[in-house]
Amino acid sequence: MSILVTGGAGYIGSHVVRQLGERGESVIVLDNLSTGYRSAVLHGKLIVGDTSDSKLVSSLLKEHGIETVMHFAAHTIVPESVSDPLKYYGNNTSATRTLLQCCRDAGVKHFIFSSTAAVYGLPETGVASEESPTAPINPYGSSKLMSETMLRDLCAVTPLKHVILRYFNVGGSDPGGRIGHSAPTATLLTKVACQHAVGIRPKVMVFGTDYPTADGTGIRDYIHVEDLASAHLDALGYLRNGGSSTTLNVGYGRGFSVREVLATVAKVSGRELTIVEEPRRAGDPATLVARADKVRKVLGWQPRFDNLEIIAKSQLAWEQHLLAHPELIKN
Repeated sequence: MSILVTGGAGYIGSHVVRQLGERGESVIVLDNLSTGYRSAVLHGKLIVGDTSDSKLVSSLLKEHGIETVMHFAAHTIVPESVSDPLKYYGNNTSATRTLLQCCRDAGVKHFIFSSTAAVYGLPETGVASEESPTAPINPYGSSKLMSETMLRDLCAVTPLKHVILRYFNVGGSDPGGRIGHSAPTATLLTKVACQHAVGIRPKVMVFGTDYPTADGTGIRDYIHVEDLASAHLDALGYLRNGGSSTTLNVGYGRGFSVREVLATVAKVSGRELTIVEEPRRAGDPATLVARADKVRKVLGWQPRFDNLEIIAKSQLAWEQHLLAHPELIKN
């Protein structure tokens, strides 16, 4: 019962691969290493290649008797998706279509898809449930929503079953310090703030200080990558036990403002941060928090790191580790 993990050398995918390997699963990782790293793949076999390569994907599915595909491979930078939309529709949507066709032809049983809260756009109340309208406001969100639609439509007419996981704001790193978020140009707030705290970045930008929130900055639902990864293993067990196809939010169901996150990073690092305030970015919601009861009920998911300080401390530890071991981000 081998598992193919696309994008398994990247930030979230590598944490899932590590957890799968620790559980004794047979894992094949497919990654083109455009944003992933060989050093992050601690278990299984790494194949350097692209999900858009139908010949390669088909041979891997057949050769390794793949039962389950976990699909992480994607571009994820929202501003870049606005400036270069075809890059996102090509890699995130067209490549997913190729992968799905290969899965159909190979008789793959289960498909777990890495999606995003960006499919919700600007929810009216700031809280998104799985039943909230999907109205993405950027090509990144649209590219993921198109992939969700293709997956659902395929599963409706084939035996393939799926779990779509819509992520909220991911942060933190492996509590054991073995892997983490390594891309130096990452845009996730906890990563950027911790890079600044260790001296890699000269400042932290805050986009928008006039939102209708308690301190004027945007509020997001921050989830530890280790808990997010464990949700994928729970989804695997759910599908193997005969679960029907479903879509689930993965967040903690409570939010923190940008200022609260930066204050937490300053606290755990013992450094005063240099913060530069900038105008709002177009399309950023004031608040985006998950309604996340369903994932607990359906998958039995039980997060263990629902604590902003824990997220910040593990992220900071990884940035310090990267400074001491720059070879980790050289492929």
